Amino acid sequence: MCINTGKPVVKVKPDQRVFRGERVTLTCDIQGGGDIQWRYSWFRDGNTVNPYTTSAEFSFTADRVSVSEYSCRGERSGSHTDFSDAVTLTVSGLPTSTVTVTPDSPVFTGETVNLKCVINSYSNWRYEWYKDSVILQTSERYTVNRDTLTIRGATESDQGQYWCKGQRDGRPNSSTSSSAVSLSVKDLKPKPELTSDPAGAALTGNTVTLTCRMDPSTGNWDSYWYKHTLNPETEKTETNSYSLKIDSVSDGGQYWCRAGRGKPVYYTQYSDALWVNVTVIPKAVVMVRPDERVFRGETVTLRCDIKWGGDTEWTYRWEIEGTNNQYKNTVSRTSTQELNISSVDLFHRGKYTCTGQIHTQRSQRSDAVTLTVSAEAQASVRVSPQPWLTEGESVTLICEVSGSSKGWTFSWFRDHDHLSDSSRGAGGSYTLSPAALQHTGVYTCRAERGRPAYYTHNSSSQTLWITGVSASVSLVINPSRSQHFSSDSLSLSCEDQSNSAGWTVRRYTDKDTQTCTKQTGSGCVMDSLSTSDTGVYWCESESGEKRRPRNITVHDGEVILESSVDPVIEGETLTLHCLHRSTNSPILSADFYKDGSLIQNQTTGEMNITTVSKSHEGFYYCKTERGQSLHSWISVRVSTASSSHLVIGVSVGLSVCLLFFISLVLLWRHKHKKAAYSVTECKTTTKTQ
Repeated sequence: MCINTGKPVVKVKPDQRVFRGERVTLTCDIQGGGDIQWRYSWFRDGNTVNPYTTSAEFSFTADRVSVSEYSCRGERSGSHTDFSDAVTLTVSGLPTSTVTVTPDSPVFTGETVNLKCVINSYSNWRYEWYKDSVILQTSERYTVNRDTLTIRGATESDQGQYWCKGQRDGRPNSSTSSSAVSLSVKDLKPKPELTSDPAGAALTGNTVTLTCRMDPSTGNWDSYWYKHTLNPETEKTETNSYSLKIDSVSDGGQYWCRAGRGKPVYYTQYSDALWVNVTVIPKAVVMVRPDERVFRGETVTLRCDIKWGGDTEWTYRWEIEGTNNQYKNTVSRTSTQELNISSVDLFHRGKYTCTGQIHTQRSQRSDAVTLTVSAEAQASVRVSPQPWLTEGESVTLICEVSGSSKGWTFSWFRDHDHLSDSSRGAGGSYTLSPAALQHTGVYTCRAERGRPAYYTHNSSSQTLWITGVSASVSLVINPSRSQHFSSDSLSLSCEDQSNSAGWTVRRYTDKDTQTCTKQTGSGCVMDSLSTSDTGVYWCESESGEKRRPRNITVHDGEVILESSVDPVIEGETLTLHCLHRSTNSPILSADFYKDGSLIQNQTTGEMNITTVSKSHEGFYYCKTERGQSLHSWISVRVSTASSSHLVIGVSVGLSVCLLFFISLVLLWRHKHKKAAYSVTECKTTTKTQ
């Protein structure tokens, strides 16, 4: 049965929000209950926790973090009041505390150690420090500044478990005890290890990284650097590495480091000295095989050489600047110093440079080598001293590749046949000494180089004319000129002052060597010339002797140059005509050229050079409004008379010199005998006395 009284009210001390460990007192106040003796019942979250007590107060310690609702009611004579309204009691945990240690454990004897007690909420804390469950008292070595415990000059006796706790005047009046932190103190000073990257010799212009390495288990350190001396005034402070820019050899030498931490700074031992040996940076050099000037299809090897005393392997980097925008590329190589192009083409032309690298260090870039690639290689032949000679004299044929001279070997051909002693001309020169009649012929050469071999085209032909001391056979050409129009007729014959029998006309063309197809006795007739009839023609005996080779050129154009088929004798007059096909007579106006240069223009169709000399030898052609002739080689021979005069002059000179020498010898002998006679006469006179 419910008593008609006021509703009970629950009052809470110290507050509805308390901290774990605090004492809480709940009071059940029955409104209008008077001085009647009541019994009280307490409920937590609807469950009875303290029934029928005579005290209106219910006290307990908040021993766990929780949120609960408390209510009460009063009873008397079997009747009870209504339940009070529920009061929420919130129990919070105490502020936590943690300990941090600077520097990180382990520490070393002599270091200053700072332990900090960190409480994450509220303020105005008083801090208590404990070591191995014993509260620490301040002293010269142990000082407390607010939240920090400082241990000066740590010793091994300071090893142990450290923890802290906070106290304050307000609520909450304490924190939790921190977890214990183990402090380890080592007696031996640590020593860092100093290393360099790259190791070994350093090259000027590069950077060397020095690393001062401490055992990671000893915590964090700053590094102090020293060069050439341990004077602290030379120190530099960085982290654990020091970038050394190598500008000159003077940047080399001894380097040290040591580590330090804390305030005041605690220093480790010095590292062992590290020598940084500095070498002047070498320069890369590009070498090209077979040559910087090559031809399409050749195999080319570019090699990057670096002269350096070290034994470390270089890696190489090639850079190519092409001659056109389609080929600008960088080729990298990491293990080989050669760049091989198996079949070079025109787009490989460009400037090639290379650099070497050892770890992070680079050599100087090489000078650029310009690779020139031509479409095709052409050999050419020249003769020294002249293609006209008499048997017994010497002559040298020289084979050259235009614009390139390196690495070639040469093969020689006469009348299309490979010469068995061709190796004599491997160096580019083929010498006949003494020259014999059978050496007369048309010579060509071919060059090759590289592996696999690259061959040039065969050279243009060079005819050697070797005549006997008394050559009686002549090749007579009608009409007597070296150039002829196609479709014209031409006759050639071998004429001997004594007997023409047994001589035939032979010819050499780009295709082969053969006997004139329309042979008539010792002559040959060609009714309708074609350009394929261009070649060298000569007389050949049954025994293989060759006489009087002559160049015949057939032109299918409108203009030819008329010149003598025979060499011009030095001192004589050279006459050239420019002929037109339709009239087969000199043209009224023509330009004449020698070796590509204009020497006479727009005069008559004739040019005369009086008193010819060796300087007039060369290729001649003429040009008119109707067209241009082919080129003809004009040879100039020393006259027989000049040669005879030279021989006589030399003979007379030698004779005079010889007579003069004999006179000197006779004079000397005469004086020598006279002196000897005087000495003998003197000795005889002395003996008589």
